[in-house]
Amino acid sequence: MRSLDTARDLCQQYHPGLIKALESIPPADRESSGSPVIGLFREHEGAGLMVPRAYGGRGAALLDAIRVQRALGSVSPSLAAATAMHHFTAAMLFDLADTAGRLTDRQMEVLSEIVPRRLLMASGWAEGKTQQNILLPSVTAVPSADGFLLTGSKKPCSLAGSMDLLTVSIAVPGPGGPELALALVPADAPGISVRPFWGNDVLAAAESDEVRLENTPVPAELVIRTSSQDPHRLDDLQTAGFVCFTLLISAGYAGAAAALVATVLERGRGSEGDRASLAIGSEAAFAQLEGAARAVQDGLTGEAAVAEVLVARYATQRALVRTAGLALDLLGGIDFIRGSEHTRLAASVRPLAFHPPGQSSAAEPLLSWFTGGPLELS
Repeated sequence: MRSLDTARDLCQQYHPGLIKALESIPPADRESSGSPVIGLFREHEGAGLMVPRAYGGRGAALLDAIRVQRALGSVSPSLAAATAMHHFTAAMLFDLADTAGRLTDRQMEVLSEIVPRRLLMASGWAEGKTQQNILLPSVTAVPSADGFLLTGSKKPCSLAGSMDLLTVSIAVPGPGGPELALALVPADAPGISVRPFWGNDVLAAAESDEVRLENTPVPAELVIRTSSQDPHRLDDLQTAGFVCFTLLISAGYAGAAAALVATVLERGRGSEGDRASLAIGSEAAFAQLEGAARAVQDGLTGEAAVAEVLVARYATQRALVRTAGLALDLLGGIDFIRGSEHTRLAASVRPLAFHPPGQSSAAEPLLSWFTGGPLELS
């Protein structure tokens, strides 16, 4: 399929040899627990996709990034799901890094190591909602002599087995009461452990297990806090991060559906009308994500960006389920009997609906936005 070939060519430009390396692994092994796909991603400079060129990265803008994610999702939905966490975290932290004075020297030192050391970042903060500094943290922070001791857990946490750095939201004491902050925690810090959590075969290679922290020390200089001079630091980070993550994760699922469509077209299954309708559905779904990404890239921010992205995401998730189901129908019963690759791909589009906020919980806030009110997600 032309657009998927274009996405894979773009992925080749950013990560030469990655798609070929992934395709060399049998599909069942590629998507299973213990898969080498995350290691291959690391080897092929995946960590630097959205890191600015000034820091040694590839400097991909959001539109290119979601096209690369679509390509990865067409080969390994697990990898696309896992790496969306790293990419949006990198994009947001480096956005802070590019604003003078928003990060400390030690925080900048950590970020500067991501590309040369091929470090991967897991996200221990949830996927976000507007009108708050950041989501209520599930990790507590107790002041210590040189920083904080963290206790709590994040589950599921993609990249749990391969992460080099955990970014986690915490509440820290402030002059007016608890303040929300973001800690950068090395994965080998004392008190961090990984426990099994993901029990589904679908997306099993994403390493979405539980990460626990038990009195894990983090120095004060690795905690990003708001300040009187910069009170919106984490507000800005959270909203932009939510927008970026939603587009990246949706694009990976769109890639899984596109791979099914491409197989139907290659095999000439069904009538010309069936195949054209299938391709149109797949292309239209991703075009909605591209449109939202282009708007954000052109400067759309805040609640308007969140609303735009949510509309694209909800429309896309419905379209992908229909597309995947029709593709399986057209591939036929013999294809189903002979192997589970395409059934697994079809199942891999379903989890998009499970990422918060679900459409039902966002219905009232979106209706408020559509009719001129604020967008307040819960």
